[in-house]
Amino acid sequence: MAAVTLSTIAMALGMGVLVHQATETRSMGIARDSALRELDAAVRDFRQAGPGLDDSDARARYAVGDELPDPLLARIGSGIMPVTWYDDRKPVRLSMWAARVVDGRPLGVSVDVTIDDLSRKALDRHMRYAAVATLAVVVPATLLAAELALRRLRRVAGTARRIRHGELDARTGGRTRKDEIGEISSAVDHMADALQERLHAEQRFTADVAHELRTPLTGLVTAASLLSEGEVTDLVRGRARVLRGLVDDLLEVSRLDAGAEEAEAFPVPLGELVADSLRRAGLDARVDVVGEPVVRTDARRLDRIVTNLVVNAHCHGGAPVRITVEGTRVVVRDGGPGFPAEILKHGPQRFRTGAAERGRGHGLGLTIAMGQAHVIGARLELANAREGGAVATLVLPEAAPAELSGE
Repeated sequence: MAAVTLSTIAMALGMGVLVHQATETRSMGIARDSALRELDAAVRDFRQAGPGLDDSDARARYAVGDELPDPLLARIGSGIMPVTWYDDRKPVRLSMWAARVVDGRPLGVSVDVTIDDLSRKALDRHMRYAAVATLAVVVPATLLAAELALRRLRRVAGTARRIRHGELDARTGGRTRKDEIGEISSAVDHMADALQERLHAEQRFTADVAHELRTPLTGLVTAASLLSEGEVTDLVRGRARVLRGLVDDLLEVSRLDAGAEEAEAFPVPLGELVADSLRRAGLDARVDVVGEPVVRTDARRLDRIVTNLVVNAHCHGGAPVRITVEGTRVVVRDGGPGFPAEILKHGPQRFRTGAAERGRGHGLGLTIAMGQAHVIGARLELANAREGGAVATLVLPEAAPAELSGE
């Protein structure tokens, strides 16, 4: 907008200067021609009068000798060619002089150009008024046109940001125009369609693989249970349990991706639920509960989130693991190296643990916790403590007193 305004001002200024200079050059040329014609007539009169013409008669029609202005006398010198001079010493009366040496005496005439000067000044004023009027029309019109274009660009940028944050259903909307912004909008929509289709294909592949693995895995677990006791049997059973857990996690991720999960909310004592989750998982962690917080949420999904966060803290972090329950917040902190920068920047990604020092795993624990938090309307925040260690904060939605009392 500023560039357009400056360009308009520069164009108006440039045109004004050009018109002013052209008009001034033309006026001065006309004045010189008029003065030279007057000089020719004066020379003829001067010569026809002859020696009998006294200076008083000569001064009535033209100036002779010392009657000429000093700057004009300096221009004439001793030459015989006519010269001109613009006399602007008196702003109220401007003159164009023409003079030459005639029979050894300087002779000159003047033409009044005050009217021409006033006309040029009036033209300059009118050009300034016209420039201001043009700016008053052009700038708002340009602002409106720019705002319409910027509004469309902002809509496209907003759609791209929504897609970047996972809203693959987002589209630019509106009628597609055949211009550059319309092409960008169409490209963003086509990109979103392609990404959505690719993601759905990956989700279908993950679900199909998990379902196909479930049947032979069930047979493998059953066969392992029939083996005689021994070190090899324990190893086989352990690997089968790990594989079964991986398949179950894949099935859960596929359901979360498909949006097939729905929460069933009931009033839940938050501190007791966290403690029960730790006991069932057989995990060691210190639990600090402030007050007696009660939330309305899906207890099964909340248990899954807490269990995954604590397991992640033990497997990829380090002791001690501490859990703080206060209000609607559950904070899980460990004493390990903290979350890698990639996870903090982009969030958890399946089958990626972020850094070797955080241990081995499939990278599905935090992914499932994030997905289940979204289902129950909670927010899972990942950060690193200043003194070291990873901090996972689950913020549950507030519930009205009537909802907590079950009314």
